[in-house]
Amino acid sequence: MTYEELIKETALADDRLVVMTAENRALIRNLPAVLGPRFIDTGITEQTLIGAAAGLALRGRIPVVHALATFLTLRAFEFIRTDVGIGQLPVKLSGFVPGFLSDGNGPTHQAIEDVSLMRGIPGMTVFAPADEADMLAMLPAIWASPAPAYVRINTRPATYEHAPFEMGKAEIVAEGTDVTILTYGMLFEQTLVARELLQAQGKSVGLVNLRSLKPIDEAALLDVVRRGSLIVTVEDHFITGGLYSILAEVLLRNQLTARVLPLALEERWYRPGRLSAVLEHEGFTGQHIARRIAEALGEGNASFAARPILENQFAE
Repeated sequence: MTYEELIKETALADDRLVVMTAENRALIRNLPAVLGPRFIDTGITEQTLIGAAAGLALRGRIPVVHALATFLTLRAFEFIRTDVGIGQLPVKLSGFVPGFLSDGNGPTHQAIEDVSLMRGIPGMTVFAPADEADMLAMLPAIWASPAPAYVRINTRPATYEHAPFEMGKAEIVAEGTDVTILTYGMLFEQTLVARELLQAQGKSVGLVNLRSLKPIDEAALLDVVRRGSLIVTVEDHFITGGLYSILAEVLLRNQLTARVLPLALEERWYRPGRLSAVLEHEGFTGQHIARRIAEALGEGNASFAARPILENQFAE
């Protein structure tokens, strides 16, 4: 099943669901003919899109809105905060090509502060699936929830068989005594590679897929911290406001400390290119992640072989 097939199936079963877009039809090209008046394209007008979605939600509809993640969360931020957030309306925000998935685009199109912005809105829930299979397993519960939601859309092929989704729960892929990697979204596939490379060097490596960023699985984070291993946060987001900040907030709230290595974008946008080139240049390939972890463990001489990376494929 694809994203389009899932939303079509859901909409045909529930006439409250309305599909909306700001001229971003890459994932939903065939739905206008199926849904008729329940498919609304406002044009390149993200603020109008959110205002209209809020109005429909006030009248009992469940709008699922689509736009490029950077314009959805930045250009329409005030409308999301005020029209959707204050009213706690069940508007579902689908942000296309977030983070490194906007690989060939420059800073204006890079959504790398979206998690920070969206989780700062009271009542807003925030999700970042690891791949398409993870996303399709998550969306029914997200769409059925009465809460507003932001989803980092990710259609990359799955490289791992995920556990069933539960709102607010992390997916514990593995537990480790030397290091535990915390991640979300498309970088999950690179952390799988990093884990394999480190295990080949004799390291015990845990891995946690934080597919639900708000609500966060605080119990899972505390469990990792109390086991005492090095914790590594890996995210295609600014270091401010994302997973590293979430972890810091949880630690402070529980009067704990931990040895943490954050791998994120520190005060800079990334250099655009094909996805493999972006990950290589910015240091987020599985090989780079493994090397940086080895250095943090005091084994800077460790050698790790590069792995091929599937290039990003999407069309506007």
